[in-house]
Amino acid sequence: MNNFLGLVALSTFTTVLIVITAVLLVAVLALYIFGRKMQKKQDESQKMMDEVAQNMTLFIIDKKKMKLKESGLPKMVIDQTPKYMRRAKLPIVKVKVGPRVMTMVCDVKVFETLLPKQEVKATVSGIYITAAKRIRGPVYTAPEKKKGLKRFFSKNK
Repeated sequence: MNNFLGLVALSTFTTVLIVITAVLLVAVLALYIFGRKMQKKQDESQKMMDEVAQNMTLFIIDKKKMKLKESGLPKMVIDQTPKYMRRAKLPIVKVKVGPRVMTMVCDVKVFETLLPKQEVKATVSGIYITAAKRIRGPVYTAPEKKKGLKRFFSKNK
């Protein structure tokens, strides 16, 4: 009788373990398939952005990270943006292109290298700045941000 109870307890444990493993396997498989679909979409959109990209000379007036609604972008752009992105802060750059003053969205890596009141040659795809190269002077590199304990200990000194 004692041996039977041990066998039943072992079988329920293995059953639970098998079910948990199966659920995890299905979740990993679903994430893999979803990830591949999203990667394909991103590759297609990147290809399309590269096709319509053009070089422009821009004068940077101001740059900020702000929410989409506060940015001053056209209403059509805000309406086409997915709802989960409307709350996120985006790198927004106010530029002067010839006589026109425009508000553009910038790539995060490019945003860090831009400074206000400078002239740059930029690759622009619609209202999205994908690359920028400074015309006069060296490229600005932002000071490295301190993370974790380094930031804590540098404040105490």
